[in-house]
Amino acid sequence: MFELLCTDGNARRGQFTTVHGVVQTPVFMNVGTLAAIKGAVSAEDLKEIGCQVELSNTYHLHLRPGDEVVRDLGGLHKFMNWDRPILTDSGGFQVFSLASLRKIKEEGVTFASHIDGRKIFMGPEESMQIQSNLASTIAMAFDECVALPAKYEYAKQSHERTIRWLHRCRDEMKRLNSLPGTINRSQMLFGINQGATFDDLRIANMQEIAKLDLDGYAIGGLAVGETHEEMYHILDVTLPHAPENKPRYLMGVGTPINILEAVDRGVDFFDCVIASRNARHANLYTSHGYMNLMNAKYERDTLPIDPDCNCPACRNYSRAYIRHLFKAREMLGMRLCVLHNLWFYNHLMEDIRTAIEQGNYKQFKEEKIAAFSKRL
Repeated sequence: MFELLCTDGNARRGQFTTVHGVVQTPVFMNVGTLAAIKGAVSAEDLKEIGCQVELSNTYHLHLRPGDEVVRDLGGLHKFMNWDRPILTDSGGFQVFSLASLRKIKEEGVTFASHIDGRKIFMGPEESMQIQSNLASTIAMAFDECVALPAKYEYAKQSHERTIRWLHRCRDEMKRLNSLPGTINRSQMLFGINQGATFDDLRIANMQEIAKLDLDGYAIGGLAVGETHEEMYHILDVTLPHAPENKPRYLMGVGTPINILEAVDRGVDFFDCVIASRNARHANLYTSHGYMNLMNAKYERDTLPIDPDCNCPACRNYSRAYIRHLFKAREMLGMRLCVLHNLWFYNHLMEDIRTAIEQGNYKQFKEEKIAAFSKRL
């Protein structure tokens, strides 16, 4: 399913074959929490801007419209008219974010809905059942994301519980994929490495979950308050223990610079809401640096957002016009900026893949970091 085509140092160029198509890696997955990219971006738009994988949220779709509704309508692909791969997260991070409303036991987690306060229970089996109803290409194992900074003893208990939950996820997915009524009987499972910022816990966790021979392996519990240097250190100590013949996914990361650094350490998959979230506030990534389009200096600027960009916004509209749309609170401004930022991310990944193939990734990374560190 995963073929490593070439490497440049620790940077990896591969391709991942799924029932919904082949994914070229490294890849950035575009986040559509509720089966839609915030900012009025359609499935057709995603194809135009180069999206390979769409990511949706198990917890949110379970609450509305309900995973059984999605199942009865043919699964997530049919529901949102997207025929390429979809990854669904397990709900574990959302449970983490509801810390004041949750209770964790060995069986799973009881928590209150953020919508209406009703009690919900989710454990490994329930998460797999919801994701099976959604019929995503890749399901994520149910895990516990520990808040940072964490106490060692709790992080140890948590990572051990996450391993036990992973065994239950694997067994339940195997059962679900064997049922004749399951929409996607080829659904894949990625395990999640946990252990807070403790080297020995991270290493032990990865060594243990690698024995399960899953379809892929994620690094979870990062980008939740630690420094970038701490995150890079965890990747440095953990990834050498991840299977080389399986994709590696750094969850919830991140900025273009984060991605460049993580690719250099051997990561293949990424996702983050920052690309679309920043765009909805007119904060944009360009090949020449980071810009806030609301600055007064763009009021009469006839240039596109990025003269070197070929996204739908840059092909057709000026900085001045898009800034005006934001000032006038016209939805088109938000939509154009989301399209731009996602185009930027998807095509940055294309350039990363090319640099690895050509064997000059180190130089490419240094040049891009220098450019992306500027504020226009």
